[in-house]
Amino acid sequence: MKKPNERQQVDAELQQIVELRHPEPHRVLGIHPDGDGMVVRTYRPDAVAINVLPEFGGRIPMTKRVDGVFEARVNGKTDAFNYQVEVEYPGHKTFTLRDPYSFLPTLGDQDLYYAGEGRHEQLWKRMGAHPVHHNGIHGTAFAVWAPTAMSVSVVGDFNGWDGRLHLMRRMGSSGIWELFVPEVGEGTRYKFEIRTGHGGHRILKADPFAFRTEVPPATASVVHNLDQYQWTDSRWMEARAQKDVQREPWAVYELHLASWRRVVEDGERSLTYREMATALVDYVKKMGFTHVELMPVSEHPFGGSWGYQVGNYYAPTARFGHPDDFRYLVNHLHDNGIGVILDWVPGHFPRDAHALGQFDGTALYEHADPRQGSQPDWGTYVFNFGRNEVKNFLIANALFWLEEYHIDGLRVDAVASMLYLDYSRKAGEWIPNRWGGRENEEAISFMRELNDRVRTKFPGAVMIAEESTAWPKVSQPTQEGGLGFHFKWNMGWMHDTLKYFSKDPIYRQHHHNQLTFGLLYAFSEHFMLPLSHDEVVHGKGSLYGKMPGDDWQKRANLRALFAWMWAHPGKKLVFMGGEFGQYHEWNNDKSLDWHLLDNPDHAGIQSMVADLNRLYRSHPALYDADNEPLGFQWIQPDSASANVLAFVRRSRQPGGHVVCIANLSPMPREEYRVGFPRHGSYVELLNTDAGEYGGSGLGNKGRIHTEPQGWDGQDASAVLTLPPLSVLWFTPG
Repeated sequence: MKKPNERQQVDAELQQIVELRHPEPHRVLGIHPDGDGMVVRTYRPDAVAINVLPEFGGRIPMTKRVDGVFEARVNGKTDAFNYQVEVEYPGHKTFTLRDPYSFLPTLGDQDLYYAGEGRHEQLWKRMGAHPVHHNGIHGTAFAVWAPTAMSVSVVGDFNGWDGRLHLMRRMGSSGIWELFVPEVGEGTRYKFEIRTGHGGHRILKADPFAFRTEVPPATASVVHNLDQYQWTDSRWMEARAQKDVQREPWAVYELHLASWRRVVEDGERSLTYREMATALVDYVKKMGFTHVELMPVSEHPFGGSWGYQVGNYYAPTARFGHPDDFRYLVNHLHDNGIGVILDWVPGHFPRDAHALGQFDGTALYEHADPRQGSQPDWGTYVFNFGRNEVKNFLIANALFWLEEYHIDGLRVDAVASMLYLDYSRKAGEWIPNRWGGRENEEAISFMRELNDRVRTKFPGAVMIAEESTAWPKVSQPTQEGGLGFHFKWNMGWMHDTLKYFSKDPIYRQHHHNQLTFGLLYAFSEHFMLPLSHDEVVHGKGSLYGKMPGDDWQKRANLRALFAWMWAHPGKKLVFMGGEFGQYHEWNNDKSLDWHLLDNPDHAGIQSMVADLNRLYRSHPALYDADNEPLGFQWIQPDSASANVLAFVRRSRQPGGHVVCIANLSPMPREEYRVGFPRHGSYVELLNTDAGEYGGSGLGNKGRIHTEPQGWDGQDASAVLTLPPLSVLWFTPG
């Protein structure tokens, strides 16, 4: 039996349990040696009576030691044994359950060490909620990081959301709290109830590592087993690992899951993941895109945010179905030869009460100083990239999507906001780095480490930076002083090109350099050319709406824009709806205007984009030297007064080339001479003015023969008909 002072110590600790401020409840609850026997304690504050049911049989009544804490001594037993407790509540309601405090921790010292160092590459496999068999008993292992908390409980459907019943234990100095709850499994809703270290205030938080959530606006986390889905995409994954992404064609279809296509006859609801799998694969295969970029995927509270304010980084949004339904979508895309890119937002996160902000009552994931920790443009928090655990949380999240969901790449949003300490801040509203500069050294280190780990662990997967400044070497390897991304969105090209095409042709001669300037830096990075979602919101109008002139001219300009883009060095991305001339800018709550395809002129735009993708994929000159000067040569860069430009794209393969000629004037040009690389026959691969695309049908009858007359610095030339507002492609043949 315990000595009086020992008993007083236990009583003091049990009082801490009752007051919900004990950091290690397993130290006094559960089963413990007690002289020549064992003592069992459990905390059930509303119980009338409790019995211990040992594995060796019998029923041992427990006595109340302090308010809500019951205790029983088992004489003659010196080793721990399994047991259950039989709990009687008022009204003779009796429940038999296993005591969570009778189980050893599910986290080991090595996990805690690597988590603290910020080097746990599979952190999600230890944190969060995991259905497991522990000591032969089925249940769920919970773990959460809350280093300044006074105490943490897991609450949910299994305990009536009562924070008194499942107090977690703090694992040493790691700041991680852990608890195995027996007989809790898949589909159970839960949150973490945190008593803060400053005043013991109670806050209720969703699990940062939750793999599944309720459908918003509900915010509970849901226990989910990651190991159930059976993938069938091994052929895709093996082939991907062997590819040189810089030498491959990339034509990316960017789409917003909620508004791409809706079910009109069912209240205009969005498609589910499984419905999307069938419809999207059929459409993308028809259109010839190589990849889709999906947004939004990570769970987020506000549907109109593009998913840029993420509430749950490890959970696919529940708006469209179960996490394994999302896996089905990815798997089905892969089985049909289509890659999958996700929008990923590591720069900032929302202030919603259930999410990461002030997680344990302090600035945990964010900086405490608002000059570092708040993003004024978006009203969000900024991650503290200098904290090991935060950096680990984000890097592990990127690896999580690539490993658990077979994602082929992440498009990283708002990289500029991470690179610069003074991003969107006035003088005095930001803190310089240690050298007095504006560069965020901690974020730069984070990005380099992230990209190196992805390159090492997932060959063939890509990291794409949405970066809008002149920061050097964004897409160069880190060992060469770069940030390590595979591609960078060419925002300058997008803005200049759209500005040019939005001009009435009568003024275009004065803006000619907006189409030529980009070639001065086109090979300084590995670029992706985006006509993205950012350009069709907030009053900017649709791509179609940006085009000048009457409806015929709008369509002609849009077709010419696409053909110009597909021939230009750089991988391609277009946001949904642009490919068929969507009238209106994007609306989160409405489907695309698919009815426009009943109009042959809009169907013609769509048909032409499909042909662009087919031709693009079948002519390596258009993609295999995207990032090298050898892949591009101007033929006519200076014909501003005529609104004509011409260039040649060359393949790394000997002799392969495509000549692109643009007449961006509404006037057809007859008998117009253009230089060609060689004498002989050329096939007119593409004419954006073709009748089947909705054009006037003017052209060169599908084939030309060049003359041995030098022109434009080329060895040969041809006299052509250039249709109005058109782009022509030619290749030897």
